[in-house]
Amino acid sequence: MAMSQEIDESAALAVAGCLFHGFSDASRLAIVRHLALGEHRVVDLTEHLGLAQSTVSKHLACLRDCGLVESRPEGRASMFSLTHPQATLDLLAAAERLLDLTGDAVALCPNYGL
Repeated sequence: MAMSQEIDESAALAVAGCLFHGFSDASRLAIVRHLALGEHRVVDLTEHLGLAQSTVSKHLACLRDCGLVESRPEGRASMFSLTHPQATLDLLAAAERLLDLTGDAVALCPNYGL
């Protein structure tokens, strides 16, 4: 394999790792799942998830920095939505299928399991 291909593959894997890191936190994943239902304000998400406003805002900032969510102003609030809803839903569906196959093993993983 040529050196430039190795660098390209390494860079692509690093970016993929960043994407999955965005989904790696249970609170961020819950936020994404709520946004899959439609736009939400921060206050709506705090009520649905039982999290502090500062926590929800921090997670939304992370998801926005990753390009996974976007916001638009509405009055004094911001409405948050998924940037690419269908692709995100496709990824979540694929994750659910994989969890159906590996759920017990994932939960028992000595490094990342429950």
